Amino acid sequence: MVTDESQSLPQSHSKRPEHISVGFRSRWLNDERLKFMAQIGVEDVFVDVLSPGYEADAFPDDMDTDGARHLELSPESVPSVDRLVELKDYLAKFDLEFAGIHSLHYGMYGDIMFDREGRDRQVDAIVTLLENLGAAGIDTLGYQWNPRGVVPMRTGTDAAIRGGATATRWNEDDLEPIQTPPGELERTYSEEECWENYEEFLAEILPVAEEAGVRMALHPADPPVYEEIGGVPRLFRNAEAFERAMSAVPSDAHGLKLCLGCFSEMGEDVPGVIRRFGDDIVFVHFRDVVGTVPDFTETFLDEGNFDPHEAMTALHEVGFRGPVLLDHVPHVEGDTEWRHRSRAYGSGYLRCLIENVSRQ
Repeated sequence: MVTDESQSLPQSHSKRPEHISVGFRSRWLNDERLKFMAQIGVEDVFVDVLSPGYEADAFPDDMDTDGARHLELSPESVPSVDRLVELKDYLAKFDLEFAGIHSLHYGMYGDIMFDREGRDRQVDAIVTLLENLGAAGIDTLGYQWNPRGVVPMRTGTDAAIRGGATATRWNEDDLEPIQTPPGELERTYSEEECWENYEEFLAEILPVAEEAGVRMALHPADPPVYEEIGGVPRLFRNAEAFERAMSAVPSDAHGLKLCLGCFSEMGEDVPGVIRRFGDDIVFVHFRDVVGTVPDFTETFLDEGNFDPHEAMTALHEVGFRGPVLLDHVPHVEGDTEWRHRSRAYGSGYLRCLIENVSRQ
């Protein structure tokens, strides 16, 4: 909902830097953390949402977040324009850009995915969020089309990597049996049924995003395993699925949250994927793993499957100008829960890659 005071704000994209920038995501923002980001060369900040108790939570503290299936949503429950502008102004004090909302909470589209009761309420909430983002001059909304609670994102969190640092791991052999259908679903679903629901959602929501001046950015399934699991198709498990997503309802307001780590997990040629999608890239998760499905471990940027310099070169060649985010990072000696030390290392690595490629 746009207040009378907020209606005077321009409904357009934020002024984005005309270069590849380093971005961070965070749900907890305070002066100390924002100073740290600015000092190590971060320019763009993506805010996580629906985490009650954190200062930067864009959503109201009293919003029911007890389980994605039962999340209470309405146009009144999304962040107001005034709230978004407040966060934007707070970041600007540290010369940081509020680049966007990193991901829609799973509960904001669970019923849309399966065309269940509550679908229209969720669509209305997303429409209001897009309108409010546009009015606040915030130009990006990330999302991923996978239900919560069907398969864990990782099967381990303490895999040993270089020098005794620890990272997350996926190993199919460690996966617990999956309930069919999962507890929050009433039945199983076919892949075409899910594609139909998804494409109907795009047809309904993308005109709103276009009008608001906001780009929606689709993330791959992570881990990109199985055609379906627990009776739930995992649509975005390969590059071909993204081709279909981008062509189903062609729109400049739709693109990719291009997670290089996910495509590395798939065993794809990562620089080739970058060149394949080119103009569709909204922002990038620049991370990597060792191994591929069904057994991989996250690691430092210089020890993964793909050559990070080749990947950054490909981004430059296709004309990408926007944020690259570390997303997940290993835990190093003496690190904090947010992994400040590891993020500082990764940020410096990305800045050097960007500088080197731009000089070429």
